[in-house]
Amino acid sequence: MKNIYLIGTGLIGGSMLLDLKERFKGSRFYGIDQNDEHCNKALENGIIDEIALLQDVKNADLIFISTPVDATLTILPRVLDLIRNHALVIDVGSTKEAICDCVSEHKNRRQFLAAHPIAGTEFSGPDAAIKNLFQHKTMIVCEVEKTAFILQESAREIFDFLGMRVRYMTPAAHDRHIAYVSHLSHISSFMLGKTVIQEEENERDIFDLAGSGFESTVRLAKSSPAMWAPIFAQNKKHVLDSLDGYILNLTRFRESVKNDDHKAIFEDMEQTNKIKTILKGIENGK
Repeated sequence: MKNIYLIGTGLIGGSMLLDLKERFKGSRFYGIDQNDEHCNKALENGIIDEIALLQDVKNADLIFISTPVDATLTILPRVLDLIRNHALVIDVGSTKEAICDCVSEHKNRRQFLAAHPIAGTEFSGPDAAIKNLFQHKTMIVCEVEKTAFILQESAREIFDFLGMRVRYMTPAAHDRHIAYVSHLSHISSFMLGKTVIQEEENERDIFDLAGSGFESTVRLAKSSPAMWAPIFAQNKKHVLDSLDGYILNLTRFRESVKNDDHKAIFEDMEQTNKIKTILKGIENGK
């Protein structure tokens, strides 16, 4: 891999390049971003070696697309139009159906791998990029059979180097499941933060009374709206389904509180406590 390009120089792509600089020491790393400040910061932080333009991907051996998912729908086909016949293109967006569909008939579809790393923080931009972000995390790969086998092997080598477990899913299954375990979590965090801000007009009261529980629950509300609003729009159907289930549970819980049904409240919480066992299994790689 002589020439490695990153389109979108933020947390995920930037963290990948920081690690891959150890793997591909003889390579040149290029960054492309519509935000000039992000490009300059990525250069300053050692994420990239040089700032490039989109048309320069014609020289690439490996390209990561790490942009908001609505932008990916435009950028990905253009990249596939430009690349050489051995180049590998990997996107890391949080939705997969629309992205896979937009290049399903492209002549260079076999050079594209649809992926989603289940990793990240609430921060964004090049300053948020960190080494070893992906260690022991899961990489979801969709429609792997549509990617040329030799490029599948190259991608798998990269994911192994990053320390990731790989799971294969259909785009539809990915988008349905991720709506519940990721997208709904972010919506809940944003709306909890909004509710508290609306209620507590005196911000000092929030800071004085907020404990670690509140802080951890609204952590995701610090995430970038520019990234997350397109995700919710692109995964609309599954986001609405997850919200329907969540609202139903909230409504039932509200009724239990209203009716002084302490037994129902206790049972709801007790049943949900099994999440501890589920998450422990995930942490242990089961």
